[in-house]
Formats: sequence, C-alpha cells, structure tokens
Amino acid sequence: MAEEIQTKLENYRTAPFDARFPNQNQTRNCWSNYLDYHRCQKALDAKGVDTAPCDWYKRVYKSLCPLSWVQKWDDQREEGNFPGKI
Repeated sequence: MAEEIQTKLENYRTAPFDARFPNQNQTRNCWSNYLDYHRCQKALDAKGVDTAPCDWYKRVYKSLCPLSWVQKWDDQREEGNFPGKI
C-alpha cells in the first residue's frame, strides 16, 4: 500500500476532482485539505507511524491555497490562535 501511495505522489500533477467540492470556488477544498494534512500529521505522530501518507493532503492544499493564506494559518498555529480544529 505504501508503494501505491508513493506511486500516486510521484505521478501527482495538481489537485484531482473532489466530489465534495463540485463548484469552481475551491476555498473550502483548500481549507479542508490544510486541516486534513495537519490532523493526519498529528494522528500518525501520536502513533509513531511514518507520516508519508499525509503528503497527499499537503500537495493538494499547496496547489489550491494561496501562499499568503498558508503563511497566515501557519503563523496562527504557532501563536496558538488557529481557528480550525486540528
């Protein structure tokens, strides 16, 4: 399974279609993938497992989200006032 994930990551070009977000506005998709990445990191770190599967979410949010949003959210997480539930 890890090989399959690795293959998908190597062939990754841009965010694939997600049926949860069918409209052109991808703001919620960006937000969800940012949260999913950090939740995945937190959960797998707690188990002491390799966090490589989380890279999928990171690549998706990096391709969808403006850099200024990501920087702002990262700063908020560091300061402890991030509005999302991770």
